[in-house]
Amino acid sequence: MGGDVCCGMTEFHMKNAASGELDAFYATRPECQGDVPKTRFKPKSGKTLSARKWHSAFSQDGRLDIAKVLSRIQRGGIHPSIKGVVWEFLLGCFNPDSTFDERSELRQCRREQYGTWKAECQKMVPTIGSGKIITAPIITEDGQPIQDPSSNGELQDNGAVTSITPDAPMENGEPAVDAALEKRVIQWKLNLHQIGLDVLRTDRSLVFYESEANLAKLWDILAVYAWIDNDVGYVQGMNDFCSPMVILLENEADAFWCFEHVMRRMRANFRTTTSSIGVQSQLCTLSAVIKVVDPKLHQHLENLDGGEYLFAFRMLMVLFRREFSFVDSMYLWELIWAMEYNPNIFSLYEDPNTATESIATKGNDKLLKKYGKFERKNIKTGIADQQHTALSVFLVAGVLEAKHKRLLKEAKGVDDVVKILNDTTEKLDAKKACLDALKIQKKYLSKTKKQ
Repeated sequence: MGGDVCCGMTEFHMKNAASGELDAFYATRPECQGDVPKTRFKPKSGKTLSARKWHSAFSQDGRLDIAKVLSRIQRGGIHPSIKGVVWEFLLGCFNPDSTFDERSELRQCRREQYGTWKAECQKMVPTIGSGKIITAPIITEDGQPIQDPSSNGELQDNGAVTSITPDAPMENGEPAVDAALEKRVIQWKLNLHQIGLDVLRTDRSLVFYESEANLAKLWDILAVYAWIDNDVGYVQGMNDFCSPMVILLENEADAFWCFEHVMRRMRANFRTTTSSIGVQSQLCTLSAVIKVVDPKLHQHLENLDGGEYLFAFRMLMVLFRREFSFVDSMYLWELIWAMEYNPNIFSLYEDPNTATESIATKGNDKLLKKYGKFERKNIKTGIADQQHTALSVFLVAGVLEAKHKRLLKEAKGVDDVVKILNDTTEKLDAKKACLDALKIQKKYLSKTKKQ
């Protein structure tokens, strides 16, 4: 059991856990303390999932009683000392029915796979894995290397695009260049300096990121992910999801895979085409929810030219990451993931063709306990068999509902809506927000069923 817990703790965390200084887990730099939102989350005995309760939820061979864990998380979140390793289960990195040995083997395979991808990237850009980051363009739009101002006239060692990998096919003694691959490499290299700039802006109020090594770790993970996700690549906001993984999980490969599983849930938010933005479908759903549960407010927002609900873009894009303190945003995420938890998540991630058990689960209370509160309601109403609404949409709906009177009275334009929502979210309590979201979900399901 100890292996599963310790994998989630950095040496920094273990030291502070031993000394009982919980605030030091995510310590804020003294000069930044006046600029960050107040943290509301505090571990509560009997409610928060503790290391002791986490240990006790495993069988002798390592199978996890996920129902017991979900119940505790939904009541009071996760203790900082085990947050990372618990997240791996919530996000579907590991199957609760797997054994210690099976997870150890899978973890090792994933670490090797990450090492392979990172080595592939390092061949193209040697800065990766060096403990440094790139914050200036290294190639032109057509793939030519850019001179590094600090290199006394020498070209950057990050190479022209033709040197893709040493194993590339050869033609007349020179590496053959595949046009599609060349385009992919150019786009990836063009993104690297933007990742670096975003890394320098990520959670800079935290003591953790005073370390260049930690900044480089975040940059490396994002750079490798941008390479393997050829469809989405890198988009601003991904750094907000990746940063907590880097802080919570000491091993870089483990942090990468935890982030990669977050992106399996969230990547649609970052996919943008010429005709739509990534969260547009969620904004449309939010509009539909408010129209059902609060038609008067919806009409008012329509009259203000806010019917597309673009004022909620940031909340949905990065799951309230900017609206809460760092600690509270993590608390909110784990509440959401626990409430949305579906025990099929692991098999679905590993084999997309796996059928869900929603039909067989209906009416089976024992099986239903393995689902989060939100997902359980979806199953009972049959919505789990369709493309159902994310809890985050109901969270935003709950925020709007809470300010129903003020929005109707004071909002004379979309800018007023944004101001009122900003005032609200700064004072939000994560658990109350989730409970309000469940009430909105219940109200929405009841009204749509009648309709």
